[in-house]
Order: sequence, then C-alpha cells, then structure tokens
Amino acid sequence: MKTSQTEILGDLYNLLLNPATRDWERAQLRVAKTAIDDGAHFDDQIAKLEALLRPLALRDNLTPDVTDFYLKITDDPLAGSSFDLSIHYEQDGPHQARAIFAGGCFWCMVEPFETRPGIISVISGYTGGHMENPTYEQVVGGYTGHVEAVEIIFDTQIWSYKELVELYWQLTDPTDAFGQMADRGDSYRPVIFVANEEQHQIAEQSKRDLAESGRYKHPIVTAIEPATTFWPAENFHQQFYQKNPRRYKKLKRSRQQFLAFQRMQTKWRRGWKIWGKD
Repeated sequence: MKTSQTEILGDLYNLLLNPATRDWERAQLRVAKTAIDDGAHFDDQIAKLEALLRPLALRDNLTPDVTDFYLKITDDPLAGSSFDLSIHYEQDGPHQARAIFAGGCFWCMVEPFETRPGIISVISGYTGGHMENPTYEQVVGGYTGHVEAVEIIFDTQIWSYKELVELYWQLTDPTDAFGQMADRGDSYRPVIFVANEEQHQIAEQSKRDLAESGRYKHPIVTAIEPATTFWPAENFHQQFYQKNPRRYKKLKRSRQQFLAFQRMQTKWRRGWKIWGKD
C-alpha cells in the first residue's frame, strides 16, 4: 500500500527534529519540506529528494531512521513491515525465558539464534548504559555507556540457558575486551547480561569451563553483568540479515573466517604441545 502524503510530511517533520539525523540529511529534507509547504508539486519534490539520498542509500550510508524513510518513499516492501516489538514489552508466557548477550555489532548476532527452532524472538538493542531511549548514533558515539546487544526470548522446553551461553561462545571472541573483530570500542565489548542468580551461576561456570578447556591462549575476558533496561534499537537494525542480505553475508563471512582461524590456531597449539612431549 502506498504511503500517504500526510504520513510522508509527518516523517519529514520528525526527521528534521531527530537528533540522530545528520546535518547533510537534514539539509536535504528541509529543502524538500519547505518547497512542499510553499506549494511545489509533492511528487516532484519527493522524487528530487529520493535522487539526492540514493547514492548514500545504495552504499548503506544513511542514518537508520532516514534509511527507513528512504525505503518508504521508494515503496520498498521492507518499509511497510515495521518490526513488531510487542513481545519485548509483554510478560513471558509459560516455558519462556530471556537471555541478553552482547558480542560486537548486533547485526551479526541475530541470525545465528533466530533461525533455530525454539527461539521465539531475537531483538537488537542497547543495554548497560546510563541514558534512557538511546539512539544508535549516541551509542556508537560512546555517549551513553550502552553496548549493542540482542535480547533472545526462547522456549525453555527446547533450549536451556546453558545451551544458549555455549552457542554464544561459538559466535564471539571471548579474549577481546575492546570489541569484536572489526568492531572496535566500548559499545562492542562482549558481555553476558544475567537476569537472576541462576543465570549468573550458569554463566560463571560456563566461563570457567571455557577458560579451563585450553581453547584460547589468552584469558577469557567476556564480562558477566546484571541485566539492566534493554532498549530496542531502531527498526532499520531489526533483522538486518533479512533486510540487507548481501551486506550481511560479507560481515558474516569475515566474522566466520576470523573465528575459524582462531580455532585453527588452537589446534596448532595443541598439536605442538603433544609433539613436544614425544
């Protein structure tokens, strides 16, 4: 269904006020809105605006909310399907529980969990900081103390919390306290956020087991912290692997290659130890 003029004008107004909108983006949006308010042809102005935004949109270089707006004015089917966050605000039903993990950019943390049976929902968001309703720009700018994380709602009849923690270890580098792979900075540090004492004990024991396994040459530095408010991220970031499959595949491949090389180093190290004993 095509978006109405009233809705697009409302979006333009909100984006002009949005602190996350870049100055260049705001300038283009303001020109379009001013022209429409002065009586210029609506479709012509939106077409001009689309043409100006297109180069950055094709390079995935617009800010998240402007990206959603671009998808809307180009009548992209993804624009009409805002991510349903209602389950995040609901109480967990029978046989449901939540796990919150931070492991670098949340774009790469959704698909490995969401595509498995028994995972009810995976939401990208921000947690562990000191500001309410943080935006993506504020978080990556290091202004809020938050990390990018995923909230996983799972069926406890199919998954145990321990199994989720074990899967989490396979997706991250637990020896890197300053980010993950190419994602550097405090907002990308690896953290397991525990909701209660049971989760805390499971996570701590799993971390000890990993440290004693000999899989890593360096210490396990992934933090285990109490869960605080989890703020869902903007719609653009939800299910990124579905919205931007080509870009996601490149990110996933790079991440997998790094982790595979790390595992290969472990095998070499163990092999040398065995050889040295002979």
